[in-house]
Amino acid sequence: MSTARIVELRKGVLKKNDELAAGLRTRFEDAGVLALNLVSSPGTGKTAFLERTLRQLRMVGERPAALVGDLETDNDARRLAVSGAPVRQINTHGRCHLEAEMIGHHLEGWRLDDYDYLFIENVGNLVCPSSYDLGEAIRIALLSVTEGEDKPLKYPSIFNSADIAIITKIDLAEVCEFDRELACNNLREIRPDIAIFETSAKTGAGFPEWLSFLVGEKERKQAAGVVSP
Repeated sequence: MSTARIVELRKGVLKKNDELAAGLRTRFEDAGVLALNLVSSPGTGKTAFLERTLRQLRMVGERPAALVGDLETDNDARRLAVSGAPVRQINTHGRCHLEAEMIGHHLEGWRLDDYDYLFIENVGNLVCPSSYDLGEAIRIALLSVTEGEDKPLKYPSIFNSADIAIITKIDLAEVCEFDRELACNNLREIRPDIAIFETSAKTGAGFPEWLSFLVGEKERKQAAGVVSP
């Protein structure tokens, strides 16, 4: 197949995805749901971070739900379900990213206005997900201290497309000799206005600030009329 033909097909796929994502975004806004797309490499601690987020949101009376993307197995969905939040697994069977069509299909049967937040845990990959809009209001890129400070420079597209960067496993920063200042500088070199949270799902460090941000963002969007109350 010629290079021109490959590019043409890719544009067609992305156009269809963008159209479906626009429809999802409208559905989320009309239902008053704050949708968040979590992207990271495998092993970043994304599921542990999300599990604690779901549990603590429920503890303060918020109503989160989650969709979880993986190539195979429902291990992460079962793990997240312990939080008490509604969770559904999406198996991509070889695809390295989630697509808007998958999100729409797995929302069937859910009343979106029953939830305040929809977290979409994307497949562990720092390349493919950057091109696929899932209708989210906020895209979150996670970086663990075990991965090194230069991850944003190696994968600029995913971090440039993110609104928020979450540094995970911050309790291991000292033993990993992780340079926090350098990591934050690298993140801001790629995305100058990115918001950064340093967290530990194990100790709870950074979670009060993170949860306060989530609740405030939901309320801010409602007040601005971006998300219907």
